[in-house]
Amino acid sequence: MTNTSEPTRLLNCLRHGEWNDKPKLLIVHGLFGSARNWGAIAKRLSDTREVVSVDMRNHGESFRDPRHGYSDLAEDLAHVIAAEGAPMDVLGHSMGGKAAMVLALTQPELVRRLLIADIAPVEYGHSQNHLIRALRDLPLEGLQSRSEADAALAHTVEDPSVRAFLLQSLDLKASPPRWRLNLDVLEAEMDRITGWPAEITGPFEGPALFFSGAQSDYVRPEHRPGIKALFPEARFAKLPDAGHWLHAEAPRPFEATARMWFDLD
Repeated sequence: MTNTSEPTRLLNCLRHGEWNDKPKLLIVHGLFGSARNWGAIAKRLSDTREVVSVDMRNHGESFRDPRHGYSDLAEDLAHVIAAEGAPMDVLGHSMGGKAAMVLALTQPELVRRLLIADIAPVEYGHSQNHLIRALRDLPLEGLQSRSEADAALAHTVEDPSVRAFLLQSLDLKASPPRWRLNLDVLEAEMDRITGWPAEITGPFEGPALFFSGAQSDYVRPEHRPGIKALFPEARFAKLPDAGHWLHAEAPRPFEATARMWFDLD
């Protein structure tokens, strides 16, 4: 249930479209992301329903907090849905997918249909702290353009697509420029972010689609029994020629699948 022991802090939200008789769609980004990353897909999906994209805590323009576990993130999403006044369809990618799963498992009355993009309810052995160190080490004073920042970041982050994604969280209009990320907390909480809360048991009996990139190894065949135990109605699909950031690598096919899934009755 919703924790009422402290004042509610709502996540920063970006809205697209107008309310109608279709359930609203909540989009939840992954680590180092923001609601703005999903702007194009959110706008296109809003032609038939209202779409709400959130900045998760310690990301974008949402509040900063020393806690960044999945129970905390799921509670933040619960507050957003409660403020909307009705259950919502929920789409979550990576970290946002885990938060969406925990929400559905602990407060299933708030979730109608679920789409989980390229993540499983498991603990992963990798860490993203090397990217945090790269962002922290980037000299921000005097940066004039994103291309200048990209050239500097290339010394520590080789993949241009990863750099482009990370640099979407760089606020060049601030003086001096700043990251729209709470790097200290994300670094301190990395084990919880890459982990999975073992105390969450579920199940969520509603429709759930686990949609992964065919070139990604985040959702593997050995994960399926655990997924089905928590999400008995789970279905699985892969997006060809896409990796972990499947929504950015193949936005149109991703959008088409999301549209089809959330329009099912």
